[in-house]
Amino acid sequence: MENVNAIQGQWAEICTQLTQTLSDRFAMRFLSKIIPDKIENNCVNLMVSSPCVREVIKQNYIESILSLWKTKNPGISAINLELAEPEQLPVIKQEIVQPVPAPSVSLPESDNTDSQTDEIPCYLDKTHTFDTFVVGKSNQFACAAAKQIAEADVPPFNPLYFHAGSGLGKTHLLHAIAWRMKERHPEKTILYLSSEQFFQRCMHDLGTTNKDAFITMVRSVDVLLIDDIQFILGKPWTQEVFFHTFNNLIAQNKTVILAADSAPSELHGISDKLRTRICQGLVVDITPAEEELRLGILQGKAKQIGVEIPQDVLSFLAKNITSNVRELEGALKRIAAHSTLLNTPINMETTRLVLKDILHTYDRPVKVPEIQQFVAAYYHISLNDLKSTRRDRAIARPRQIAMYLTKALTSLALPDIALCFNRDHTTIIHAVRTIEGLMQQDKKLSEQIADITAKLKAGMNA
Repeated sequence: MENVNAIQGQWAEICTQLTQTLSDRFAMRFLSKIIPDKIENNCVNLMVSSPCVREVIKQNYIESILSLWKTKNPGISAINLELAEPEQLPVIKQEIVQPVPAPSVSLPESDNTDSQTDEIPCYLDKTHTFDTFVVGKSNQFACAAAKQIAEADVPPFNPLYFHAGSGLGKTHLLHAIAWRMKERHPEKTILYLSSEQFFQRCMHDLGTTNKDAFITMVRSVDVLLIDDIQFILGKPWTQEVFFHTFNNLIAQNKTVILAADSAPSELHGISDKLRTRICQGLVVDITPAEEELRLGILQGKAKQIGVEIPQDVLSFLAKNITSNVRELEGALKRIAAHSTLLNTPINMETTRLVLKDILHTYDRPVKVPEIQQFVAAYYHISLNDLKSTRRDRAIARPRQIAMYLTKALTSLALPDIALCFNRDHTTIIHAVRTIEGLMQQDKKLSEQIADITAKLKAGMNA
């Protein structure tokens, strides 16, 4: 066992190196709450001041500490984080390194700022209202649920949980709910937080004498909206904080509205008790926007930015840019900026020129063998099985998907497609109709087909 002075010397050097190498501005705040205890059997025993600090170090910094310690002492093979006993806490408070100043979540002032409290501003985008939210089949239910909870004096369902892929309108709906509630009930305290804000404030308060200040404030609000909740739920220590806060608010009949990229059943790292509590409310899925909705969004955005864009250009964009609404809006803004700055007309020719880096993906011809090989690899089956007569579900469904994609991505007639799969054309018709129907019901399948389509057009591998 090495002597205490040697261990403390190594730890001090390691802390200095970590200060220089770690970009995380919170790192040293937590490292300052560690004191080296002993090295025994090639394992460094470090004492920590609380379970939360132990969890943060374990989740984020343990590998860096071990790697650096090995440079000081090659025999070290492991790091053990031990919770200090109460009588040891005065020792823990003797900081080895100076902590960084307490970070602030305050953001620069802007026209889109609305502050509910001095501690945590509630930042809402003034363009994200119900008036600017374009409704289609894919988001009709989500919008209706959002309006109902925004206009109710008592939450009709609690919590309200939206889930969708990136750029499909989750954040817009959260902001729209907050604005409508503020209009109807200006006396209520409404707090919108990104997952990053929640995480940063939890981290910050762990390093202060008042560890519960942030959570106490959150529990006092009338309405809590949190975006991208999956980033909080993936970390055990912030998940536990959120769980108790969530229960506290629900028990008080306060309104809780959440958004994430996945359904509760598909979230990684979430506890069963929290998953169950979320599902007791209303879970709403927002599916990818259909072409008609994409066109409506483009028309609304063109009007919003004050640029007249020909209908054929808008229709072309709506048909070809299908990944998400953000990419669609970005393409529109790029066309408008190009026209304004260079004083050029907006037409199909300039659109193709300005967006060539995006549109080359959609213009690339796709051949049947590519589709068959890609789908087989994507679903981990052999190409021979895909073309075979086997009817097991694990093979039949990918085969139908390949048929559907061949119909969607090539100009081949049904009899020609049938020949490529050694089938008759009625089988192809059945496969296409089956997949079209399933895509309306199964979000996961719809996302898989969108992913396969995008990768095929871009010439990527499965």
